[in-house]
Amino acid sequence: MRNVKAGRLYRVELFREKGFERRKCEGCGRWFWTLHPERKTCGDTPCDEYSFIGKPLTKRRLSLKEAERIFLKFFEKRGHKIIERYPVVARWREDIFLTIASIANFQPWVTSGQVPPPANPLVVSQPSIRLNDIDNVGRSGRHLTLFHMGGHHAFNSKRERIYWNDRTVELCHEFFTRELGIREEDLNYVEDFWEGGGNAGEDFEVNAGGLELATLVFMRYGVVNGEYRKLPLQIVDTGYGLERIAWVSQGSTSVYEAIFGPLLRRLEREAGIERPPEELLELHSKIAGLIDVESGRDLALLREKVAERSGVNREKLDRWMTPLEALYAIADHLRCLAFMLGDGITPSNAREGYLARLVLRRTLRLLREAGLKLPLSELMAMELEFLSQPELEEKREYILRVVELEEKRYLDAITRGRRLVERTLSSLETPSLPQEKLFEFYDSHGLPPE
Repeated sequence: MRNVKAGRLYRVELFREKGFERRKCEGCGRWFWTLHPERKTCGDTPCDEYSFIGKPLTKRRLSLKEAERIFLKFFEKRGHKIIERYPVVARWREDIFLTIASIANFQPWVTSGQVPPPANPLVVSQPSIRLNDIDNVGRSGRHLTLFHMGGHHAFNSKRERIYWNDRTVELCHEFFTRELGIREEDLNYVEDFWEGGGNAGEDFEVNAGGLELATLVFMRYGVVNGEYRKLPLQIVDTGYGLERIAWVSQGSTSVYEAIFGPLLRRLEREAGIERPPEELLELHSKIAGLIDVESGRDLALLREKVAERSGVNREKLDRWMTPLEALYAIADHLRCLAFMLGDGITPSNAREGYLARLVLRRTLRLLREAGLKLPLSELMAMELEFLSQPELEEKREYILRVVELEEKRYLDAITRGRRLVERTLSSLETPSLPQEKLFEFYDSHGLPPE
């Protein structure tokens, strides 16, 4: 949906002052703004390959915690109040189970104008969980189940005008260039339209080096039964990927290396994994950035392209990458689980509890691929030690106890399941289980389909 007047929102003062040019991407066809004199594509994958791997974009290397601190302080100095994060379980929402973005903290009551915001303008680092891309985690180099969204928000009403599109882009540009040291010509602002949680608005996707780093949404619509209606407020809704900012500051081979590096080295030693050469990991990451690795077919395509460009045969590539990708996913999933359990989710077969159990059992299955033989509770203890988050440390005993109990339940279910499947197969005339039996085993006995 594009309003006829939407073009005005994209023509911000900063672009005019600095001489940005508006161009149409030759890859995806979207319009974008750039200072680069020769750029013909929008700068985002899959139109562009990563250019920051091995060549950091910022003036200094940042950890995730440093990126978070710098982000919050930058906006605090510019009049934003830092607020505490919200829980990752969205108990105030009826339409979602998990907090998927910083704006979700304020939907629907604040965004509809019924309740005032906790501060105006405000800034927050919000742990956000999205499980729709869980199959990509570990393989793509960039997908995470939990990530920290840095959000600065302003709520404009008829009575109180805070700031809108011009100031939003100005702040973003200043943060990336002056604060972090990214070159102006490396930043691209892609015109798009965002919708979620019953709200919508025009936006800019801000990328550098082939990676989207932030989204700047000018939220001014409510969505009711598919129709767009003007909100009583004009809301600045921004989302900066703090893990991604740390990643481009380090130029590492994946976002997992950037945020879990020391933990991964420990897990590699425990699993006895042979680490591939760095140049191969760099190539793998660049090619993975161009592909959504959701299925076995996608993974096969990725391996083929890497093998072709590296000269390493497929078998050796699989032997190197499969356990390492499993380790990446394990480190990610354990962090997600730590926040889920720490914020009060109890694994179950319903609602957010089902999602926690899904992540936990997927982690258990990944242990096999990685060659890790340690109990999951011991791995979680390592994760908590690495994260060193005060609010998670307070819940440490509870988190470890739940993980230990869930692992026991899972292993018991597998043992029972084998016996049940063997008995059922012996009574059937075919060597495979009918689909209705699979559903029965899962629904009545809690057995995972695999």
